[in-house]
Amino acid sequence: MIALSTTDPAPPVTPYPPPPRTADAPPTPPRRERAIGSVEVLCVLLILVGVLHRQVGGLVTDPRLQTWLTVFVSVMVQAVPFLVFGVVLSAVIAVFVPRSFWARALPRHPALAVPVAGVAGVVLPGCECGSVPIAGSLIRRGVTPAAALAFLLAAPAINPIVLTATAVAFPRNPEMVAARGGASLLVALLVGWLWLRLGRAEWIRLPQRAHLDGLPRMAAFWVACRHDVVHAGGFLVVGAMAAATINVAVPQQVLHDLAARPALSVLALAALAVLLSICSEADAFVAASLSQFSLTARLAFLVVGPMVDLKLVSMQAGIFGRRFAARFAPATFALAVLVAAAVGTVIW
Repeated sequence: MIALSTTDPAPPVTPYPPPPRTADAPPTPPRRERAIGSVEVLCVLLILVGVLHRQVGGLVTDPRLQTWLTVFVSVMVQAVPFLVFGVVLSAVIAVFVPRSFWARALPRHPALAVPVAGVAGVVLPGCECGSVPIAGSLIRRGVTPAAALAFLLAAPAINPIVLTATAVAFPRNPEMVAARGGASLLVALLVGWLWLRLGRAEWIRLPQRAHLDGLPRMAAFWVACRHDVVHAGGFLVVGAMAAATINVAVPQQVLHDLAARPALSVLALAALAVLLSICSEADAFVAASLSQFSLTARLAFLVVGPMVDLKLVSMQAGIFGRRFAARFAPATFALAVLVAAAVGTVIW
């Protein structure tokens, strides 16, 4: 016998529909979780390195390790302020400057835009660390890559701060100021025109900035600053570590032996500029201290340094891509050495 239930089964429970949102009700903002990001980690590490480097050096008894730490900190202290300046200016260009401005400011013909962009480097009182993100931002805003690259090379070498520092470092050789400014500008123009002739657009791979689309201007400005500080700052740390390692590993006696050979002294100081990675505002005093070398060799040191060094190659690989850096750095180095040697031979 089957027992029948005297109660009806309960009807299925349907969820209560949410009340319709009125047209004037603001949308509920997405919930954001506050987490420690890469920017915060990078800033904390840089502060700790700058504040505690003496304490850490005191724990290390090996003089070579102490020298390595000192060189690393000095490169970072010199470069970080100008890197931040360049990142901020790059964000201003990317967010606040319209594309139509560059169409009016630069000549339409790319060959004429190169010298105009190169001479414009005089107005930027910064170093090479700041010029790399600025050049990337110029390319994003529609500036021809040849003109942006000419600005990248000229700005760190011909701005008033660098030329004034060179005059102070070489009081007995005032012609060094004109030699450095003229040779550096000539190299920048030659590299720009060379890119017009042989460069390819696919060699430059700029980081995408789709996350800036649709944001208010100030929000986009801060997002661009955070992104570029982390992106370029990481490569700066790698370059500073490499420069410190080379500075400790190369014996000083090797430099004295090379200085005695005029044919190799130019190449020696050019290579030394790449390895030491000194900021352009301070490299003139280092060049003046290398008194065992000729003025032509020291000119090569001053011309090559702001254009090609370890931290710059690392930053260029991060901003423009590895394919670009693998071609741009050797070509710039060769032209800088040749131009510096020719200018030095004519003057001295």
